[in-house]
Amino acid sequence: MEFYFPTELGEQLAFLSAAATSLIGCFILFAPGVTLNIIGLLRRDERSEGLGAARSVGGLLIGFSATAILLAQPIVYLAFGSALGLAVFGRVLSIMSDGRSNWRNALFLVVEAVLAALPLAYVFGLI
Repeated sequence: MEFYFPTELGEQLAFLSAAATSLIGCFILFAPGVTLNIIGLLRRDERSEGLGAARSVGGLLIGFSATAILLAQPIVYLAFGSALGLAVFGRVLSIMSDGRSNWRNALFLVVEAVLAALPLAYVFGLI
C-alpha cells in the first residue's frame, strides 16, 4: 500500500488542511491541560471531566481529518470543510453573543476559517 499525496494544488491544500487539523487534534488529545490553558478554559481545580471532554474533541478531530486524508474524495473534503465551517460559525456566534472578542478568539477564528476554506475551495473548484 502506497501513501497517497495529491498532485494538483487544490487537493494538496485540502490535504494539508486535514493534516494540520489532525496535528491540532493530536495536541488536544495528548495535552488537554495545555490546550485548555492556551484557549483560556482551564480552571484551577482542573476537573477530569473537562480534560476528558477535550480529549474526545481531539480524537474526533483526528478521526475526521484522517478519514479525509485516507479516502481523499471530494465528498469527504466537502463534509470536512463544512464541519469546520460550522465551527467557524459557532466561533462568530460566540464572539457576537458572548461579548468575548479578544485576540485569542480572533486568532482561532482566522485559523479555523483558513482550515475550513481550503477543502471547500478545492471541492467547489475555486483553487
